[in-house]
Amino acid sequence: MKIYTRTGDGGETGLFGGERVSKHHRRVEAYGQVDELNAAIGLALALEATSFCRDLLQTIQRDLLTIGAELATPDPQKITKALRDRPIIGPLEITALERAIDQQEATLPPLTHFVLPDGTPKAAALHLARTVCRRAERAAVALAGEAQVRPVILQYLNRLSDLLFVLARAANMAADVPDVQW
Repeated sequence: MKIYTRTGDGGETGLFGGERVSKHHRRVEAYGQVDELNAAIGLALALEATSFCRDLLQTIQRDLLTIGAELATPDPQKITKALRDRPIIGPLEITALERAIDQQEATLPPLTHFVLPDGTPKAAALHLARTVCRRAERAAVALAGEAQVRPVILQYLNRLSDLLFVLARAANMAADVPDVQW
């Protein structure tokens, strides 16, 4: 099978379930932003130190693929088919993000100032991923204004941006680079 199909050459794409929509459709925007977030996390993973929170970030990447598939599926009854028997995102994944935030925050000095998205390349990439996450969240909220989006998806993206901020600070601390205060 070839990677190109030519079916999108006219500015349309197919959703899970077969419906064709414009590539600027809110649903495409939402899952596209989640895809970009996943790539931003991949960039952060590729930077030194590559072992820093690797398992956690790869789990998040898998979660984001699941979220993207769900956002690309307009018919809620077809979601499990689109996910090919993978579990949907639920309260357990939110709890896992909160646990990771709490664990990382416990190792960090208290935040007394705003910090600039700076420091090590790893931290800067995590800060960038945080901003992409916020954009993905806004796109999912916009989609939720006109179509069904499970609230847990919005919760996940909201919590993830908090975690990415904390991880950026932790990456700086692990490299003995102080946060840059504003």
